Amino acid sequence: YRLAEEGPADIRIGNVASDLGIVTGSGEVTFSLESGSDYLKIDNMTGELSTTERRIDREKLPQCQMIFDENECFLDFEVSVIGPSQSWVDLFEGRVIILDINDNTPTFPSPVLTLTVEENRPVGTLYLLPTATDRDFGRNGIERYELLQEPGGDGGRPRSSVFELQVADTLDGEKQPQLIVKGALDREQRDSYELSLRVRDGGDPARSSQAILRVLITDVNDNSPRFEKSVYEADLAENSSPGTPILQLRATDLDVGVNGQIEYVFGAATESVRRLLRLDETSGWLSVLHRIDREEVNQLRFTVMARDRGQPPKTDKATVVLNIRDENDNVPTIDIRKIGRIPLRDGVASVAEDVLVDTPIALVQVSDRDQGENGVVTCTVVGDVPFQLKPASEGEGEPQNKRKYFLHTSAPLDYEAVRDYNVVIVAVDSGSPSLSSNNSLLVRVGDTNDNPPMFSQAVLEVSFPENNLPGERVATVVATDADSGKNAEITYSLEASPLSSEAPSSIFSIDPDSGDVSVQAVLDREQRDTYEFQVTARDKGVPSLQGSTTVVVRVSDRNDNEPRFMQDVFTFYVKENLQPNSPVGMVTVMDFDKGRNAELSLSIQPGDHDQAAGIFSIENDTGTIFSTVSFDREQQTSYTFKVKAVDGGEPPRSATATVSLFVMDENDNAPTVTFPSNSSYTVLPPSSNMRTVVATVVATDSDTGLNADLNYSIVGGNPFKLFEIDPASGVVSLVGKLAPKHYGLHRLVVQVNDSGQPPQSTTALLHVFVNESLSNATVVESQVARSLHTPLAQDIAGDPSYELSKQRLSIVIGVVAGIMTVILLILVVVMARYCRSKGKHGYEAGKKDHEDFFTPQQHDKAKKPKKDKKGKKGKQPLYSSIVTVEASKPNGQRYDSVNEKLSDSPGMGRYRSVNGGPGSPDLARHYKSSSPLPTVQLHPQSPTAGKKHQAVQDLPPANTFVGAGDNISIGSDHCSEYSCQASSKYSKQVRA
Repeated sequence: YRLAEEGPADIRIGNVASDLGIVTGSGEVTFSLESGSDYLKIDNMTGELSTTERRIDREKLPQCQMIFDENECFLDFEVSVIGPSQSWVDLFEGRVIILDINDNTPTFPSPVLTLTVEENRPVGTLYLLPTATDRDFGRNGIERYELLQEPGGDGGRPRSSVFELQVADTLDGEKQPQLIVKGALDREQRDSYELSLRVRDGGDPARSSQAILRVLITDVNDNSPRFEKSVYEADLAENSSPGTPILQLRATDLDVGVNGQIEYVFGAATESVRRLLRLDETSGWLSVLHRIDREEVNQLRFTVMARDRGQPPKTDKATVVLNIRDENDNVPTIDIRKIGRIPLRDGVASVAEDVLVDTPIALVQVSDRDQGENGVVTCTVVGDVPFQLKPASEGEGEPQNKRKYFLHTSAPLDYEAVRDYNVVIVAVDSGSPSLSSNNSLLVRVGDTNDNPPMFSQAVLEVSFPENNLPGERVATVVATDADSGKNAEITYSLEASPLSSEAPSSIFSIDPDSGDVSVQAVLDREQRDTYEFQVTARDKGVPSLQGSTTVVVRVSDRNDNEPRFMQDVFTFYVKENLQPNSPVGMVTVMDFDKGRNAELSLSIQPGDHDQAAGIFSIENDTGTIFSTVSFDREQQTSYTFKVKAVDGGEPPRSATATVSLFVMDENDNAPTVTFPSNSSYTVLPPSSNMRTVVATVVATDSDTGLNADLNYSIVGGNPFKLFEIDPASGVVSLVGKLAPKHYGLHRLVVQVNDSGQPPQSTTALLHVFVNESLSNATVVESQVARSLHTPLAQDIAGDPSYELSKQRLSIVIGVVAGIMTVILLILVVVMARYCRSKGKHGYEAGKKDHEDFFTPQQHDKAKKPKKDKKGKKGKQPLYSSIVTVEASKPNGQRYDSVNEKLSDSPGMGRYRSVNGGPGSPDLARHYKSSSPLPTVQLHPQSPTAGKKHQAVQDLPPANTFVGAGDNISIGSDHCSEYSCQASSKYSKQVRA
């Protein structure tokens, strides 16, 4: 509906029933105005809507104060349609748009409007005039302004000739009257103008009003003051005392007189500037009027005007920026507030003891009204409390003088340890001198059942003797609980150790209330010396908490075991010649007890024959047996004794063991040749067959095993390879055919070696005299004696002149071939005669030998030996033609050992002639050999064969031969040393 304002009462607005299509008149349907009854009413039966007695002024309605749209100012109402007996009700909303009427006259702010206009203003200068107001709007609002003629002027001219009115439309739809100068203004001719200004609205009928416009023409002050600079800036310390000068503003004016006199006044300045500062109007000095607090005003920015005294005065303005320099005059402030779900009231924060470490419990805001370094605040928690501050944010834009921190827990809280913490927070700024403040927060720790039963020791070690009685108390374990009530009531139980699966209840038991641990079995330390189990203590809280400790029962020893050797009999093998005080063995003895009961003392007990007395000692710590002597297996091969072990218990127990020590052989004995002696010889007939056994070398060795395993070899005196020796048995056999050149004495150098490492050896001489018979034993013995003094490197084998005779024969044959056959025959006859003469008369000393006396002497055929009756020789065994002759000592005793020394002139040896008589030729001759064998020389001071620790057994002096020395003539006028027709001189040289 639509309704004009300012209407009388009971103006019909509309019929709701008809507009809703409801039939009225029967009285069954009624209407009721539910809202909007201040200005509206409705007929209950007809539904007629009308106004009340209250006048509707659109301009006074609150909802229409700033509404300039005609359709936007309205009154809302609600109408209910009620059925018979209110059997049904319908609610409808409605709106009445209030239409504006021209009921307000436009008016100026004052009936007289004054406008000052300088003289000499150029034509076209525009001045804004005050606007009129009209409470109506739209077409009823202000429509136009009119400038009426001046009073007393020509009534036919509606406008002034000097001024003209111009109305401009502003951006917001308003109309702005403007006065434009149309002519020259001369204040001396006319200093003022009074005009009428009328305003008219667009209503019908139109409303209007007017005001007097008084235009004052002032003198021209055409030079304005000028400041030295447009902006003045200075710093002022806060709290400066009143009267403190700040700065001086200076301005100049080119005018003279009053128009050139300058005064300084505040321009655009706030009330605080005018209250705090004083500006001297004459000098322009700006000073402090009242103390300035930077925290209230940190900067004063205002303008100062320099105004001359002209009319109208001309001005210039300068901007003054006054920065208030901070002084450290404000202490930091600390504000503690709650954070999250942790309550904080009256400075007390309630925190449960089971909160996690690093939980924020409060918000701390620290601020300082100062700025710069004076406002930089450091905030810390004082004292040894489990709390710390952490920045609430890490943003770079956070001001330095206003920060927020979270108060965190830095360690677990324990109600049982500390129930209240007085957390003191101190804030210190960075000023000089610095200012500080503090605030405190009482943190009350709330108790929870967080303490399990605790034992004073994590591991309880108990010493308990073996062989106990069942039921004896072993130990008492006690646990404590920091809680109280049911949470501190404790029961004890036994459990297996984590390192053992054995249930302790089979051996131990515990009283659940007192914690007494008892043993139910007899303990034997030798079977088990340690028992380990856990004792668990549980409180009766809900849920129950528990703690445990490990109980280690160490069974202490009693001396119930005697020492025990690992063996009843210890057998050791040691090498002979071991250095004295060397270990020969080690015995192992144990005692199942421990400590002093197992401390053993070892000693050597003499055997049945006191073999070990003074020979052996034993080291108590290691059981090592030492010998005090060097063993000689050849003297004693074994030792037997006892070792006794005694423990340190009370009473002591002991045990013994038998030690058998066997001395192992070392190759410290050279072989000893028992047969033949070096001075003996064997006669071998030239007719002996091959493989004839000449002799057997017999040797012994005091060592055993391989060290006594002997082998034989011929190392010299066998240049014709006539003989060989069996390496194992020492049997010397003839292996070559004997020839005439082999007749005579053969000296075989036999070496006997054992198989030890390193091996040892002995050299022996075997003399073999090859001849048909032994006719002159003295000569042979002399040859053997000289052989003993001949170097072993020089061979003595057969007739040494046989080859020389062949050479002489070759020379004779060559000479005979060059001489006449007659001379050869004569020489042959002479030689034959000479030879026969020699055979008849024997050897003459100093006479040169021309014949070969090394060949057997020829017998006349008439003197041939008789044959066997059957005309043939009988067979003889291989040894039948061998004669063994041993040289005699001067006192008639025989040389039975190679160790005995031969005399320089041996006596006659005893012999037995076989197949020959004294007339048999003696083929012994002096000879030289080219054998490369080394000379074996034995010093007279050389040790005997029985001496120990020798690598090689040397020959005795009687077996050592050299080839030069003092000449000792042996023989007679007719027999030489090697034959009956030759004489030589030999000597024996003994190396000192």
